[in-house]
Amino acid sequence: MTQRKTAAVILAAGKGTRMKSRLPKVMHPVAGRPMILHVLATLRPLKLDRAVVVLGPGMDAVAAAVAPHPVAIQAKQRGTGDAVMAARQALGRFTGDALVIYGDTPLLSPATLRRVLAARRRLPRPAIVVLGFEPADPAAYGRLVLARDGSLDAIVEYRDASRPERAIGLCNSGVMAADARLLFELLGEIDNRNAKREYYLTDIVARARARNLRCAVVRAPADELLGVNSRAELALAEAAVQARLRKAALEGGATLLDPSSVYFTHDTEIGRDVTIGPGVVFGPGVRVGEGAEIRAFCHIEGAVIGPGAVVGPFARLRPGAVIGAGAHIGNYVEIKQATIEPGAKVNHLSYIGDARVGADTNIGAGTITCNYDGFLKSRTDIGRGAFIGSNTALVAPVTIGDGAIIGAGSVITRDVAADSLAVTRAEQREAKGWAARYRRRKLAQKAARKTAKGQD
Repeated sequence: MTQRKTAAVILAAGKGTRMKSRLPKVMHPVAGRPMILHVLATLRPLKLDRAVVVLGPGMDAVAAAVAPHPVAIQAKQRGTGDAVMAARQALGRFTGDALVIYGDTPLLSPATLRRVLAARRRLPRPAIVVLGFEPADPAAYGRLVLARDGSLDAIVEYRDASRPERAIGLCNSGVMAADARLLFELLGEIDNRNAKREYYLTDIVARARARNLRCAVVRAPADELLGVNSRAELALAEAAVQARLRKAALEGGATLLDPSSVYFTHDTEIGRDVTIGPGVVFGPGVRVGEGAEIRAFCHIEGAVIGPGAVVGPFARLRPGAVIGAGAHIGNYVEIKQATIEPGAKVNHLSYIGDARVGADTNIGAGTITCNYDGFLKSRTDIGRGAFIGSNTALVAPVTIGDGAIIGAGSVITRDVAADSLAVTRAEQREAKGWAARYRRRKLAQKAARKTAKGQD
């Protein structure tokens, strides 16, 4: 296969009216990442020489998201052909193949795009290669009309198609590859004499055929070519990506007790022999080490979980949480911007934020680090092998030394030295017989009320 330079034109100027959202369509996330960034990630393995993203006016958030890739602005939405033409100046004098794809197709794979480019470069080299698919319901997709030799003869938009053409099951995905110079030559020849009064990119096939240039089709699985134009289609895309991520986790050596209830993000890293219970949700930036166990109904984002650690059930790990090897994070525990060192345990109903918990330390139930004074965050540092009694409040900034013990119910506002005991609870007092006298008095009051009510 002849090696040629390759550029991509990513069409992302659509308003996404059916999404009914202020957020640009291509910025809606799938598996925690905007669709447009899924597309750029798909292109990355192809090692393109250039990529230009075509946007509409005012789409500054998208331009920022795709940086440092250059953007081109389609001033008015006059069709896909006009959108590609908007990229011409950004491509400059580029010579090589141009790959046209769409910013709302997050399921497209690098392997499929490689096949499109390979077909474009295979002798006899076709002028244009179009990616086609055969959906269960062709609906309003444009149809690919093939010649007797299997080459592509024409693309007919559904609105302009005859009844026999609408009966064709092979549909146009919109993805295509062509020589960049030829692409813009052909685009310069098309017009908008069609049902929508738009400049169709697909019309370049007819222009190429008029020059007796050969065009070709590469088929792809229909599930890769879902274009997201509505919330319902966004949900379908999310389900498809989650299915891929679950499959990858299972094939990578993880155990998912109820795969369909586990939700991953595009960058979740799961080690071998990890066990994940039902209802676990992974947000962005999570790494889980080998042999760790994530029990049911945990929510984890921006966290690193070490080998052999146990998390949950019902735990929440927020960004900056680092859980050491063999550490235990139990039910209804929240960790934020804190390091739990190897072997430490935070097992029940606790909040640890902006803190370090030393190796082999035990945090009792109901313990919290009071890290925020209404204006500033401060840190709590707990040494190795310490024991923090239940219902303790550690008011930051504060340091608890190695091996120190904090008595249950304490409010600690000053540093505690290593191997010391710190207790702040009030002295216990006892009044013997008080409870019995109290009950007799209250029962007498209750009986008197009943008597008075009966006399009314």
